[in-house]
Amino acid sequence: MGLVGVQENGKGEMALSLGNKSKYKRMDSELSDEFDDEASNHYNELERKKSIRKYVLACAIFASLNNVLLGYDVGVMSGAIIFIQEDLKISEVQEEVLVGILSIISLLGSLAGGRTSDIIGRKWTIAFAAVIFQIGAAIMTFAPSFQILMIGRVLAGVGIGFGVMIAPVYIAEISPTVDRGSLTSFPEIFINLGILLGYVSNYAFSGLSVHINWRVMLAVGILPSIFIGFALFIIPESPRWLVMQNRVEDARSVLLKTNENENDVDERLSEIVAAAGMSNGEKNEEKAVWRELLSPSPPLRRMLITGFGIQCFQQITGIDATVYYSPEIFKEAGIENNSKLLAATVAVGVTKTAFILIATFLVDRVGRKPLLYVSTIGMTVCLLTLSLTLGFLGHGQLGIALAVLCVCGNVAFFSVGMGPICWILTSEIFPLRLRAQASALGAVGNRVCSGLVAMSFLSLSRTITVGGTFFLFALLSALSVLFAYKCVPETKGKSLEQIELLFENHNEWQGSEVEMGDSEHLVQKA
Repeated sequence: MGLVGVQENGKGEMALSLGNKSKYKRMDSELSDEFDDEASNHYNELERKKSIRKYVLACAIFASLNNVLLGYDVGVMSGAIIFIQEDLKISEVQEEVLVGILSIISLLGSLAGGRTSDIIGRKWTIAFAAVIFQIGAAIMTFAPSFQILMIGRVLAGVGIGFGVMIAPVYIAEISPTVDRGSLTSFPEIFINLGILLGYVSNYAFSGLSVHINWRVMLAVGILPSIFIGFALFIIPESPRWLVMQNRVEDARSVLLKTNENENDVDERLSEIVAAAGMSNGEKNEEKAVWRELLSPSPPLRRMLITGFGIQCFQQITGIDATVYYSPEIFKEAGIENNSKLLAATVAVGVTKTAFILIATFLVDRVGRKPLLYVSTIGMTVCLLTLSLTLGFLGHGQLGIALAVLCVCGNVAFFSVGMGPICWILTSEIFPLRLRAQASALGAVGNRVCSGLVAMSFLSLSRTITVGGTFFLFALLSALSVLFAYKCVPETKGKSLEQIELLFENHNEWQGSEVEMGDSEHLVQKA
């Protein structure tokens, strides 16, 4: 019957051919639909990843706003102190105390910040810091005397202590591993941006009357903290803090918002739960945090040496003296006009901000240790050259040019490595259960050293000259090179939980990456 049908048709071959074409068209259509679906899914996935990156970036930016306050205060006080001294008739000792007290007092905020952030959360500690600073800045703006000015300065210092301690911890805890170094350097970027804004503010308002100009300069510092109120509606709580509160599902939802690969979320959550010392939702018995910090195990001792040590080295190499007292340094080199002094400080601020941006791009590509080597060696050379310039070249044009070049070079090398990496490492290396309070301890070391340098620079300069003081800073900077070599492991590309394991082994602590000699040996073996 089939044959008869074909014969009766007389065009069987044509019918068969048409049938096949129809079949191929359907197959082509199905393949095309599948391809379109895949393309659409791929596009949606790319869009989702872009959206997540933007969200995490926004979180890092908003969390870093408190650091603008620290930078602004450092920058603006370098110029404002000239007019405060003239308006309130304060002595040189009072000037040193006014400048340095903020760093000393901020250690109270840093110490309290660790415990506070464990109780109320990382997010609300950021908000608390902003409120305290606003109150202090307002008091400073309207201060009629040195005593009232000091009260405002103390409150501002406490707020800055909270903000400086919590920002890198929060950012490290919400960031994807691959971008953690770059994002955790944001607080240092914003410190530098604040310093630059402070210098610009000095220059912009220096033309006002002596009674008004320094007050306007200090009042402008309130503005960044206002934006933190808006930030609270955007940024989530740290997933690691949520796990510590046994809010595992909330932590998972935050990880879904901040991780590009959904398949990695459960794995990361399991790591965080394990690191928090939890099993099946129940917290293990642990020693009190401070007792553990005061009687540390060998791995924790190595972490404390690295974290506390790099925080201290960041400041004892004299960066705050360079920034706070840059007008004094340039005056020593031979610049006498106030406007020219403040203009030179703007150049320092621009340099510092530009090079921190370079560090942000390099830290997750090159690694922490190579940047630390470049930074500490470069700082040592610049500090030594500045010392010799101020000591032997006098007040000529060459001396002025070299002094400006060395100060700008010093802040540039600082910003490329020691500035951001100090905070990155401190936020990375400690176990979750200890991270906030151990980071607070590191911040305390940083602020104490900063305060001691700021409060002693003028007196020390009168005793051993400005050139002699910078020679001392150069020696300490040379020691920081050795510290980076011996005590700082490479943490690039490792999760926070993997970094803990580096400190379990003494050899890994002294260098988690293959050294140059080892790499040559491996090549020869190959």
